[in-house]
Amino acid sequence: GLKLKAYKDVAGIVTIGYGTTAAAGVGITPRLGMTITQEEAEWYLERALVKFAAKIKPLITAPINANQWSAFLSLAYNIGPTAFKRSSALLHFNSGNIDKAAASILLWNKAGGKVVQGLVNRRKDEQALFLTPQATTAPQTPTTPPAGGIWAAIIAFIASLTGKATK
Repeated sequence: GLKLKAYKDVAGIVTIGYGTTAAAGVGITPRLGMTITQEEAEWYLERALVKFAAKIKPLITAPINANQWSAFLSLAYNIGPTAFKRSSALLHFNSGNIDKAAASILLWNKAGGKVVQGLVNRRKDEQALFLTPQATTAPQTPTTPPAGGIWAAIIAFIASLTGKATK
């Protein structure tokens, strides 16, 4: 969930906020004992989403709706854009096989080589969002997230996956 004090995740990576690690490259290197505010956690999340959106948008070659885009961005935020680029979810989506793409989202349920129930739950939520019908729209990749719209929906979705704030 949202953790305002840095901790080691199940894979042993020092993490803070909404799953922000040094690898996100958004200007913070979490250290054990470090604390941030909820506003800072949201700021880092927004920056990471903008950055990851710019990295994954060119990889998506098939028409995508806003729900599919949001689910893929959530997945990429969690597994990293490089892993997303190599994922069978992206491969199947770009090949036009929506059902296989959705099923492939569920494969990303491990951390440190072990199945983690939190990731199982997150992937089910991402898959459900991915499969929710919506009109096809091209994703936007602004340099800063606007208030409201799809960015607010994505941030709210990721926040809902992580639960309530804990100190």
